[in-house]
Amino acid sequence: DAAVDAAVAAGYRHFDTAPRYENEAGVGAALRGTGLARDGYFLTTKVWHTELRADAFRASAERSVEALGVGPVDLLLIHWPNPEVPLAETLGALVQARRDGLTRHIGVSNFPARLLDEAVAIADAPLVANQCEYHPRLDQSRVIEACRRHGIALVAYAPIGSGRLLEDPVIAAIAAGHGKSPAQVMLRWHLQQGNVAIPRSSNPSRVAQNIAITDFTLTADEMARLSALAVPDGRIFNPAHVRSWE
Repeated sequence: DAAVDAAVAAGYRHFDTAPRYENEAGVGAALRGTGLARDGYFLTTKVWHTELRADAFRASAERSVEALGVGPVDLLLIHWPNPEVPLAETLGALVQARRDGLTRHIGVSNFPARLLDEAVAIADAPLVANQCEYHPRLDQSRVIEACRRHGIALVAYAPIGSGRLLEDPVIAAIAAGHGKSPAQVMLRWHLQQGNVAIPRSSNPSRVAQNIAITDFTLTADEMARLSALAVPDGRIFNPAHVRSWE
């Protein structure tokens, strides 16, 4: 897979997959072809919200590990919560997957603050990550505060939002001041908050550009100006099966 090869060459070592993305077999094969040692990269996959009953969860996790073909994953996530399935049942299956060696770490994705609090109280093993949509147009302060309170990493997907943000005049001005691209400025904004950002691109030059964000620092004022871009309808991903973001 050319995208994985470009990412490895640029220095990426965290790879995000899911059955829903239909990328597990391809990413696994590409990683095996890179020559990287298994402990030289971090691999995430997920279980879809229709597979959260205990037996279905286990089967999904096993299929993912088989498709990836590199042994246990580093992080297994509940892709989306499902209010039709008791959270305790799903978390029990998630913890069991860790105990059985399918994954080294466990976590959740798209969990609002209230549900994250509930999950932490129920789970019999540490949850290490909550992967959520986060970018300057979306205020995730409540989720971030909950993650900090529980010692959980916030992993930001869609970290540069949509094309609208790439053309935002505030971001463009900050980027020009640093001689960087708007995407680099937004990724640096994530980094300085202490969050993990997982940008997606198959363009080799953009892949390399997105990781080149360690040679400049945003000022406190610039950080605040970026955060102030949040709007009430800033969410990009809002599927019908999500009943509430509260």
